[in-house]
Amino acid sequence: MKRLLFVFLCCFPLAACLRCYTCVFPAISPLGCLRFPQECPAEQRCLSSTAIGKRGALQLTMYEKSCAVPAQCGVSGQKYASGLYFNYTNVCCDTDLCNGAVSFAALSWRGVTLCLVPVLALLLT
Repeated sequence: MKRLLFVFLCCFPLAACLRCYTCVFPAISPLGCLRFPQECPAEQRCLSSTAIGKRGALQLTMYEKSCAVPAQCGVSGQKYASGLYFNYTNVCCDTDLCNGAVSFAALSWRGVTLCLVPVLALLLT
């Protein structure tokens, strides 16, 4: 039994690095960042940031995901990019790939309906 425990402890590291989704550039869709998982340095957390820029009737929402130091978490503010001022909010989490979650509010009901049509057709036939 002791040998088995020793082998188990030797094969698995005691502290694994956190893995987070990341974007090379900010995305205009909340789903645009999900393809790039990254291993974060020790002591970092997973960050999801949403920034909304407005000029007149134009509104642009940007999404960013990355690894972050704890000081970046829970921060809101304003930044200037591409000729627009953006109000941003950073939210962090600390489990593997936790910053990939997209709320149902981010998905359109039209998309959900289109997914359900084939299922309903199968059930009705």
